[in-house]
Amino acid sequence: MTKVRAVLFDLGGTLVDERDIGGWTDLAHRLYLDFGTDELAHAYGEVLTEVDAEPPLPDREARFLDFWRRTLARAAGRDVTETTLEKFVRGLRAGGVTLQLYSDARRCLDQLRHERRRLAVVSNSTSEARVRQILDHAGILEYFSRVVSSGTEGVEKPSPEIFRRAVRRLEVAPSEALYVGNLAYTDAKAAQAAGLFGVWLNRDGFGYGVDPPEITSLLEVPLCVQRIEGGLPIV
Repeated sequence: MTKVRAVLFDLGGTLVDERDIGGWTDLAHRLYLDFGTDELAHAYGEVLTEVDAEPPLPDREARFLDFWRRTLARAAGRDVTETTLEKFVRGLRAGGVTLQLYSDARRCLDQLRHERRRLAVVSNSTSEARVRQILDHAGILEYFSRVVSSGTEGVEKPSPEIFRRAVRRLEVAPSEALYVGNLAYTDAKAAQAAGLFGVWLNRDGFGYGVDPPEITSLLEVPLCVQRIEGGLPIV
């Protein structure tokens, strides 16, 4: 019988909401990009899904710029100049990042901790210290016995190695761990390739996907664990 001894989570888009659609739209308006919050939110989600399914660009900064070039162009319905893109990114970085804990996160973590599951975060981020700072600010750092960041490790998702390092530090086998993230390929399928169970948290979806298994709320994670342990399909 399969025992799920550990549950691992992505950070942004999974535990904390890293979007600031209103602030980003205001910044774009100052650069004469004419679109509303709905257009930007839709473009952001579309491009995120597209980029997730593509081979990643080797350079992190290049990926960041390409993402925002495509997102702004999609929202505006026209190409964006390099100058406008540079000003937008400069404004993004000057304004900092607003991160809010998702309303379903704490209840999910409480239930898993009550069940004595080992919990960890595996994130493509600048450093482990930064991830810990975000978790601490959100009030959930205490739940996690391990935090693994690509910036500190020198390896990032979708590489199987970052997942393998995480489960080794949790002292569990990959087959005893479940990974939950908001990207189908970079998170769920990549975790599966490393030997873990992988679940795609698609907050804007319908929860019908089975490859990878798709959920729409973190509140479904404990049920996913129960189904794995019962020998049933995750969803």
